Amino acid sequence: MVELADLVRYCDERLRPEAFDDYCPNGLQVDAGTGDVRVLVSGVTASLALIEAAAERGADALLVHHGYFWKGEPAPLVGPKGRRVRRLIESGISLVAYHLPLDAHPEVGNNRQLGVRLGVEQALPAGEGLVWRGEFPAGLGPREFGNRIDEVLGRAPLHIAGGGPEIRTLAWCTGGAQGLIAEAAALGCDAFLSGEVSEPTFHAAHELGLHYFGAGHHATERFGVQALGAEIAAHFGVEHCFVDVLNPV
Repeated sequence: MVELADLVRYCDERLRPEAFDDYCPNGLQVDAGTGDVRVLVSGVTASLALIEAAAERGADALLVHHGYFWKGEPAPLVGPKGRRVRRLIESGISLVAYHLPLDAHPEVGNNRQLGVRLGVEQALPAGEGLVWRGEFPAGLGPREFGNRIDEVLGRAPLHIAGGGPEIRTLAWCTGGAQGLIAEAAALGCDAFLSGEVSEPTFHAAHELGLHYFGAGHHATERFGVQALGAEIAAHFGVEHCFVDVLNPV
């Protein structure tokens, strides 16, 4: 068992959200007033389905990557957002969310965790941004790499074949980062992987001369919150469960 304030303080010290100019508040977003956390449930997005699953498991806190109160969205707690917040409070579940800090963290972050699972070596952030870079020493054919993504994520990626016959250097950024494809090309990489794809991505991949793999926003961002939740459980001795509410996007 751990006090909610201590759990949030641990996460804040671990992820350093003050270093990011993010699109939403990071940390404690909804305090349900329960105080102590015995059961922690983690998931990608704080949807009503995830909240219901957390309530079924007796969660005291819900740890997510995509929380609430995004810049530019209406502020009133009405409609789906109102129902979500109301269900959290009724169930005594506090909501803790970390967005960009969880993408970028060098150990439990989404980019790091995805790179490990894909077998990328010498994986490091490229500069001060969110794009990571690494290598496949033996080299992979584009189809072979696509099959590896399918095995790791459980879904076949969308592949835009803009590059050559072999992939040795990979740039990647989880989530909706398809707009960073030019940054990946500037790193001299053979391929760029992200979560989403948009219409200009097709032309950019061909004109920049690299392969693009769109592997799913949700699918690429499942691992960071799992790693952080497991670390919290080990550190404080609480029960932790990751719930994957599948999302094809």
